[in-house]
Amino acid sequence: MLAKMTSKNQLTLPRRVTDAVGAPQYFEVEVRDGRIILTPVRIQQAEAVRAKLAELGIGPGDVAAAVAWSRKPGRKVGK
Repeated sequence: MLAKMTSKNQLTLPRRVTDAVGAPQYFEVEVRDGRIILTPVRIQQAEAVRAKLAELGIGPGDVAAAVAWSRKPGRKVGK
Protein backbone atom coordinates (compact mmCIF):
# COMPACT_ATOMS: atom_id res chain seq x y z
CA MET A 1 0.00 0.00 0.00
CA LEU A 2 1.11 3.54 -0.66
CA ALA A 3 0.54 6.63 1.43
CA LYS A 4 1.27 10.15 0.18
CA MET A 5 2.87 12.88 2.26
CA THR A 6 1.41 16.36 1.75
CA SER A 7 3.35 19.62 1.54
CA LYS A 8 2.54 20.10 5.24
CA ASN A 9 4.21 16.79 6.19
CA GLN A 10 0.84 15.16 6.79
CA LEU A 11 0.37 11.52 5.99
CA THR A 12 -2.96 9.79 5.50
CA LEU A 13 -2.88 6.14 6.44
CA PRO A 14 -5.07 3.74 4.47
CA ARG A 15 -8.22 2.75 6.35
CA ARG A 16 -7.28 -0.93 6.05
CA VAL A 17 -4.13 -0.20 8.03
CA THR A 18 -5.82 1.75 10.82
CA ASP A 19 -8.72 -0.70 11.01
CA ALA A 20 -6.22 -3.53 11.44
CA VAL A 21 -4.80 -1.88 14.58
CA GLY A 22 -8.07 -0.63 16.05
CA ALA A 23 -8.19 2.87 14.45
CA PRO A 24 -6.15 4.61 17.18
CA GLN A 25 -6.07 8.40 17.42
CA TYR A 26 -2.38 8.58 18.36
CA PHE A 27 0.79 6.85 17.20
CA GLU A 28 4.26 6.80 18.73
CA VAL A 29 6.69 7.69 15.91
CA GLU A 30 10.30 6.59 15.71
CA VAL A 31 12.96 6.18 13.07
CA ARG A 32 14.86 2.90 13.08
CA ASP A 33 17.41 1.91 10.43
CA GLY A 34 16.03 4.48 7.99
CA ARG A 35 12.43 3.32 8.49
CA ILE A 36 9.56 5.20 10.10
CA ILE A 37 7.88 3.04 12.73
CA LEU A 38 4.34 3.91 13.84
CA THR A 39 3.09 2.22 16.99
CA PRO A 40 -0.55 2.69 18.06
CA VAL A 41 -0.90 4.34 21.47
CA ARG A 42 -4.00 4.32 23.60
CA ILE A 43 -4.16 7.48 25.70
CA GLN A 44 -6.19 6.96 28.85
CA GLN A 45 -7.96 9.89 30.47
CA ALA A 46 -6.22 9.38 33.81
CA GLU A 47 -2.83 9.44 32.11
CA ALA A 48 -3.76 12.63 30.27
CA VAL A 49 -4.80 14.30 33.54
CA ARG A 50 -1.58 13.21 35.27
CA ALA A 51 0.49 14.53 32.35
CA LYS A 52 -1.29 17.89 32.45
CA LEU A 53 -0.85 18.18 36.22
CA ALA A 54 2.87 17.39 35.84
CA GLU A 55 3.14 19.96 33.04
CA LEU A 56 1.62 22.56 35.36
CA GLY A 57 3.88 21.55 38.25
CA ILE A 58 0.97 20.36 40.39
CA GLY A 59 1.87 17.44 42.65
CA PRO A 60 -0.04 15.17 45.04
CA GLY A 61 0.51 17.59 47.93
CA ASP A 62 -1.04 20.43 45.93
CA VAL A 63 -4.10 18.31 45.13
CA ALA A 64 -4.49 17.24 48.76
CA ALA A 65 -4.23 20.88 49.90
CA ALA A 66 -6.87 21.95 47.36
CA VAL A 67 -9.24 19.20 48.49
CA ALA A 68 -8.72 20.10 52.15
CA TRP A 69 -9.33 23.78 51.37
CA SER A 70 -12.55 22.96 49.51
CA ARG A 71 -13.82 20.91 52.45
CA LYS A 72 -13.40 23.65 55.05
CA PRO A 73 -16.54 24.11 57.17
CA GLY A 74 -18.74 26.98 56.02
CA ARG A 75 -17.24 26.99 52.53
CA LYS A 76 -19.91 27.42 49.85
CA VAL A 77 -19.27 25.57 46.60
CA GLY A 78 -18.97 27.84 43.57
CA LYS A 79 -18.52 31.07 45.55
